[in-house]
Amino acid sequence: MTLTAERGSLPLLSLVIPCYNEEQVIAETVSRLNNFCAELTDLEVELIFIDDGSQDNTLAILRDHAAQDPRIKVICFARNFGHQIAVTAGMDAAKGDAVVLIDADLQDPPEVIHQMIAKWREGYDVVYGTRTARKGESIFKRSSARGFYRLLNKLSDVPIPLDTGDFRLMTQPIVDSLKAMPERDRFVRGMVSWVGFKQIAIPYQRAERFAGKSKYPLRKMLRFATDGILSFSTKPLQMSIALGMLAAFIAMGGIVYAIAMRIFTDIWVEGWTALMIAILFLGGVQLICVGILGEYIGRIYNEVKQRPLYIVEEYLGFADQQATHSRSPTMKHK
Repeated sequence: MTLTAERGSLPLLSLVIPCYNEEQVIAETVSRLNNFCAELTDLEVELIFIDDGSQDNTLAILRDHAAQDPRIKVICFARNFGHQIAVTAGMDAAKGDAVVLIDADLQDPPEVIHQMIAKWREGYDVVYGTRTARKGESIFKRSSARGFYRLLNKLSDVPIPLDTGDFRLMTQPIVDSLKAMPERDRFVRGMVSWVGFKQIAIPYQRAERFAGKSKYPLRKMLRFATDGILSFSTKPLQMSIALGMLAAFIAMGGIVYAIAMRIFTDIWVEGWTALMIAILFLGGVQLICVGILGEYIGRIYNEVKQRPLYIVEEYLGFADQQATHSRSPTMKHK
């Protein structure tokens, strides 16, 4: 691996920061990142903020900072496309020899990036942060996140690091590989694991949000978990087959029991209760299997439509945006 950039004598580090309704924290985020950049004497830095359709003053604040600092660039989405798509847009625009993904809420401390850079210089292609503590989060969120990562690893065909989010450093070959992956239901941390190369973990303590509230309520968490499982495993389909076989065996057992009772005794198996239980059980199994199949078919439907991953309303600070972004400066196609 080489750290020499084609643009000049110093390698370029791109920081990708997705934002959604972060007006309470974004000024502090810019300040902390500027302090981090001031400590780097042997790297050039670009800060790429992606405004994911914010409905507050996030974009206005970013616009002011971009006008004052040429390192700051802003991608303004036409609407909210979601965190994983925002991360993807940032990687598409990044020009760095290495790219760091970090959220705007300051739960992932920018200072940890120094350790990631050190590992990059040792020859690692991916340096991801592993959370040893999650301050300020409820017991339910900590336990559900812990359970999700372990369930995902059980189901996934590709090992995905436990207790690891999107906070990571990736070299240019990794980012180029991700750009070549066009799927729409994206689970970036799993995609990075699938790509491979030389990867290593950096343990760190996740801090409380500096201000504001989480943008991942229970509904979004469940959807994100579903994307992670279905994008990297067909085992749910195999489980639906197992459920169907289990229901068939139970039904067969019931038939054998009823025949045996009729032949060897004077007792008839009767009763609406047993009948209703059997119907409800079989109906539940069928609905679960149809739902699992429907999730996979829905993803196929989204893929075949071939819509762009995101629509950009405006680019701020990109001098070469016409050349960088295909087809038009306001639309990015994958």
